[in-house]
Amino acid sequence: MQSASSEPVSTQSPASLDEIIGPVAEGMKQVDQFIKTELHSDIALINTISHYIINNGGKRLRPVMLLLAAAACGNKTRHNIALAAIIEFIHTATLLHDDVVDESALRRGQNTANDVWGNQASVLVGDFLYSRAFQQMVRVDNMKVMDILADTTNMIAEGEVLQLMNSHNAAISNDDYYQTIHRKTAILFKAACQLGAVIADDSNMESALAQYGLNMGIAFQLIDDVLDYSGDAGTTGKNVGDDLSDGKMTLPLIRALQKTSQENQTYLKGIIESGANDEDIENIIKIINTTDAIDFTRQQATQYTTEAKSAITELPDSIYKQSMLDLTDFFVARVY
Repeated sequence: MQSASSEPVSTQSPASLDEIIGPVAEGMKQVDQFIKTELHSDIALINTISHYIINNGGKRLRPVMLLLAAAACGNKTRHNIALAAIIEFIHTATLLHDDVVDESALRRGQNTANDVWGNQASVLVGDFLYSRAFQQMVRVDNMKVMDILADTTNMIAEGEVLQLMNSHNAAISNDDYYQTIHRKTAILFKAACQLGAVIADDSNMESALAQYGLNMGIAFQLIDDVLDYSGDAGTTGKNVGDDLSDGKMTLPLIRALQKTSQENQTYLKGIIESGANDEDIENIIKIINTTDAIDFTRQQATQYTTEAKSAITELPDSIYKQSMLDLTDFFVARVY
């Protein structure tokens, strides 16, 4: 499903994130407390870096989605809090490693951990977070949970390697791009939602929620890639064009290459392969804006959120399901 949809984008204002989170707000407070408690280590630097990145303004979307999915399936256990925290530990570990690989200096408007403490410390604390996540998985004592999360972390690693392989490669296709973001980003959203059904012991909805999460994860990454070329650094918390500076081939750039003039294609390919400076980024944004690349990518995101909505049609109506539906609109409309 990678062709642009002709369906018009809704102009209705989406629910705010606070409104969406509302039905599980109390659970998220418990998740935050669980994270703070379980991050503790006797090693001072681990505490410092872990708390720095965990508390630096993330939206906690993946834990929210797990709690919503579990509640929508009638969850009656306390394991949902631990699993939501585990998902956030894994996500945070990937951020630490990503920033080292990308040599990033800014995330969510703050200096990255590697910029403050160096690459070695960031990688090792990322490893700590992965291992702490697996400690908590064992305590949940559910083999299916372990199986899903083990496969998920393995696929995330594969996605990171795929992205590295495709770095500065102007020849990658739409399929190459989707294969990467499926593994690197969407798979953790999928796991979060699937685990909501697993922990609620609702096997009938497990596949549907997994599909909801997968489609939402793809849409989330598509909008992230749009914002890299059209967002405001003060709002997004990262510099416009960072992905291009890192040599990442994302859908707006791939689409622009397909739709721009031969002269611009030659220019873009040269910059992609050799690396971009600030002046190059300005020129490339101008080229992208002469094509339909941004609108096309947004249309793709809307199509994936439409698929996400369809996936949970059979989920019983509830305030939790409504928040999941509202979240699809928020994902496409977000500016950060």
